[in-house]
Amino acid sequence: MSRNINPRQNGGFALYFYKIKAMSSEEIRKSFLDFFKSKGHAVVPSSSLLPTDPSVLLTTAGMQQFKPYFTGERDAKKDFGSLNTTSVQKCFRTSDIDEVGDKTHLTFFEMLGNFSFGGYFKKEAIHFAYEYVTKVLGVNPELIYVTIFAGEDGVPYDGESFDIWHKELGMPAEKIFKRGRADNFWGPTGNEGPCGPTTEIYVAKNVEDAKKGDGVEIWNNVFNQFYQKADKTLEPLKTPGIDTGMGFERLVTILQGAPSVFETDIFSGLIAKLREMAPGIEDRVVRILADHLRSSIFLVADGVRPSNKEAGYILRRLLRRVLAYQTIHDVHGNLFEMAVAWVKEKFGNIYPEVKEPRILEVLEAEKDKFEQAIALGVKEIKKYKEIGAKEGFFLYETFGLPFELIKELAPEASKTLDRKEFDEEFKKHQEISRAGVEKKFGGHGLIFDNGELKAKDEEELKKVTRLHTATHLMQAALRKVLGDEVQQKGSDITVERTRFDFIFSRKMTTEEIKKVEDLVNEQIQKDLPVGFMEMAKEEGAKTGALHFFLDKYPERVKVYYVGHDIPSAFSKEFCGGPHVDHTAIIGKFRIAKEEAVSAGVRRIRGAVD
Repeated sequence: MSRNINPRQNGGFALYFYKIKAMSSEEIRKSFLDFFKSKGHAVVPSSSLLPTDPSVLLTTAGMQQFKPYFTGERDAKKDFGSLNTTSVQKCFRTSDIDEVGDKTHLTFFEMLGNFSFGGYFKKEAIHFAYEYVTKVLGVNPELIYVTIFAGEDGVPYDGESFDIWHKELGMPAEKIFKRGRADNFWGPTGNEGPCGPTTEIYVAKNVEDAKKGDGVEIWNNVFNQFYQKADKTLEPLKTPGIDTGMGFERLVTILQGAPSVFETDIFSGLIAKLREMAPGIEDRVVRILADHLRSSIFLVADGVRPSNKEAGYILRRLLRRVLAYQTIHDVHGNLFEMAVAWVKEKFGNIYPEVKEPRILEVLEAEKDKFEQAIALGVKEIKKYKEIGAKEGFFLYETFGLPFELIKELAPEASKTLDRKEFDEEFKKHQEISRAGVEKKFGGHGLIFDNGELKAKDEEELKKVTRLHTATHLMQAALRKVLGDEVQQKGSDITVERTRFDFIFSRKMTTEEIKKVEDLVNEQIQKDLPVGFMEMAKEEGAKTGALHFFLDKYPERVKVYYVGHDIPSAFSKEFCGGPHVDHTAIIGKFRIAKEEAVSAGVRRIRGAVD
């Protein structure tokens, strides 16, 4: 075979191939699945970015959907027709959000992986990887070097992998580097799970760098031999397995000879559109916009909705950063509409969920909320002569104003506002919040600020929260069906039901009860977003939000609303929360009983299924 023919060089990185083959990202993705299918692997679709694994917030690795098969809880042969599987998995890494903007970091990414649950082990896994890299992708073996586990913390040196690489595949011993646990031991995802030593494949710029061990990792073969328990101790797995991962975007960058992932065909179309909307925009900003737009669309497609907690908070953070940058850098046009259309065209055949029409609605609704928050934030920010870390975080927490936008809106007042101090204030708030939750779970049940909701654990909390939002919908429906005479007199929500007392002069008819039920369930089926805005109580009252005895509320209140914005919301009330992120979570609502409590006061008991 010919070697060193017509090297492709770009941005200082040269790769030499046995086979000179220009491959698109779509072709690379397909070649991987086809290769492992030919080796007897069942092709398994990507799981959602919202994992079933409770130990992680979002899916971070290809193996997460396969955890039960490594532990023996499920039977791969029964579920997939094979002990071996392959997939291209959607993943999300929250730790890299602040790093996005350079040439490599992403939040959303894809992982190529092949897995075995007792079907094969080290020998086959290493042979498969080497064959795919050299024969299918055509990477010159002289540019490849590998790492293996050196042994550490009671886990022995992986001499078996050394022999496979050296004796069976002919890898020179000086290109097999032995490394410790920090580099060549992987897992688990979350606090506990399968884990084990690894062997990694690297590609260097040239032969000399390969001999020195100076290159880019493209493939990680994990030999799942152990289960790490919550106390960090390891116990051998009954059936060892294979878990491999190859970063798709990194692989495409290398194979296409691109200076960065943003100059591959994965992003080039989106980058071009963004530059049309903002000529002269700097590289860092356009990369942030491209990453955050793509990531947000995939999160929404998998059911995440903007909120102030967990995955919803991550989504909100990405979207509001996009909107802030659009304002700061004068990006013209509808970013969301453009990005949704591009993602649909680029990824729709691979991930059909991104074709869902509702995605754009969710993004636009968050845009409307942000614009409202900014309007209030602009008023508030004018009151400050000096904005330090505490003031800056208050503006962020209350009005959603990102650090960058505070700097833009109040350049004089925020001269002393330091990014590091702002981040420290944010971390301090997180710690206080965590401590508060832990305290509330201290054995007396979880009691929220509004005094209504109680739950002894997370599962009960979810049920109570569903019923809480359903109660808001029911009150709004009662007023629409029966008129403004309806006023809340009291409520009590438990895990089993909601009890709602209200002023009304007579017994409800069967038809009226059904109308209320139907109205509530209609809003649930629409999957409306649920959000809140914090504001002065007088401003809150002007929105039309339900409240009683204004003088009893604090000076600042939260207005919770169900709908895309406050003016058009189906329901809006002064409330301390918590609520579901979007109404589809509630399930089906029903009225179990309607009865008199006293003269002029009725009581409804409702439940959700």
